[in-house]
Amino acid sequence: MRVLILGGGALGRSIAEALKGEFDVVIVERDEIRARALEESGFHVVQGDFSYTATLLKAGVEKSELVIITTMDVDTIKKTVYVIRTNNKEVPILTVLPDDVGLEDLMESIRESFEADVKVDYAISPRTALRNALIGIVKQIGEKKNVNLLVKKLRELKNESDSLLIVMHDNPDPDSLASAAALSLIAQTLGFKTKIVHGGEITHHENRAFVNLLGIEVTRVSRGSYELRRYPFIALVDCQPNGNLTILESSDYERIKIVIDHHQILQHLSDVIPDDAFLDIRPDVNSASSILVEYLRGLNISVSPPLATALFYGIYIDTKKFSKLSPVDLKAIEFLAGKVDYELLDKIEHPDISTETAEILARAIMHRRIYKNVIISNVGFITNRDALAEAADFLLRLEGITTVLVFGIVDDKIEISARTRDVRVNIGAVMKEAFGELGSGGGHARAGGARISLGIFKLAKDKNSLLKLVEEAVTERFLEALKVKEG
Repeated sequence: MRVLILGGGALGRSIAEALKGEFDVVIVERDEIRARALEESGFHVVQGDFSYTATLLKAGVEKSELVIITTMDVDTIKKTVYVIRTNNKEVPILTVLPDDVGLEDLMESIRESFEADVKVDYAISPRTALRNALIGIVKQIGEKKNVNLLVKKLRELKNESDSLLIVMHDNPDPDSLASAAALSLIAQTLGFKTKIVHGGEITHHENRAFVNLLGIEVTRVSRGSYELRRYPFIALVDCQPNGNLTILESSDYERIKIVIDHHQILQHLSDVIPDDAFLDIRPDVNSASSILVEYLRGLNISVSPPLATALFYGIYIDTKKFSKLSPVDLKAIEFLAGKVDYELLDKIEHPDISTETAEILARAIMHRRIYKNVIISNVGFITNRDALAEAADFLLRLEGITTVLVFGIVDDKIEISARTRDVRVNIGAVMKEAFGELGSGGGHARAGGARISLGIFKLAKDKNSLLKLVEEAVTERFLEALKVKEG
């Protein structure tokens, strides 16, 4: 992609350095000495005032695919935007703005000054950028809080014994099994010898296949058995003493040192376990596997394909096929998607999710872009077009989302599937308006699709460039047809 960076100061140079090699970058810099220094550093530089038409034409503004304005001077930004739009009406414009100036304010000021309606696509202020960076760090710290407390508790226990019994509920499902396996890995990393047990039967054929294919070692034990009594410490995963757990006697409760669960706290829990026990019970999270994935991420523990597959499937089952997802669940899926063994997943014999469908669904989650209440997701190169519709159906179930578009490249065509539950939108008509001129597009009020020949997109120098060009074109046309502003 050809990117025009207006301003070669500290900000412009740092952006150019970050994009160098991946994008075709041209810097426009007014100061002669600075321009020469940039050239000596290997950048393509045009020396001149970027608010002048002649300079922008020399820099190739009419051929650019993105223009970034790095000055904070509002008058210069206004004049530059007007000149850019005079010579290139479609190129996306990204500008920096002072904290007290909004994007709508900027465009209204341009209309008043130049008596012209112009579009500025993206704007960011230092305060916004700083706030987002700070929020991101705070969230990272928050995510690590619980795992740090867990590690602290495990190290305390390790000073007394290196044996830990991990107990699931009586009839463990994939979420319980995967969570127990993950906790076992964490404990083993800290030097523990672990054993995973349950008290009932694993009867469902899918759950038996789950255990056998993924190599999860579990043992059935009975109430009051020596196997239970010989471990000094007990960790409960996906269960609590007052729940579906019959193998523990009241005398065993004092050895419970860890409880990790996503169900609501059961009655009088604090009365039956030690005060110093580690508790992480989150009813707002829809699977215990998601909580354990957060731990694994926080500890940077390498996750094997079988364990990743187990956790992925555990989340899939307990979130009702990904229909009910919290932010923690979504982050867990994103983390696991590239690590799942999809052939192994297919062998678990779940009838509703094929290998490629699972992979495409994972990609749809990872690559989703949200514009207000609209999701657009690029799943890349695929062979199964039907999986696009399944991915769109799933994303439409996410909270707050009313319209979804998922697209991928099949052979030499861009395949697109869209869904909506917004009664104000006829998605078939939107697809026809957005893509009918480029290929075929249409459908019904709630579901639609489109197919576009790659055509000119084939000129892209590599697959990554091709995907980016397709994503930009599809996103812009779809949002325009929906009358939704990007950003």
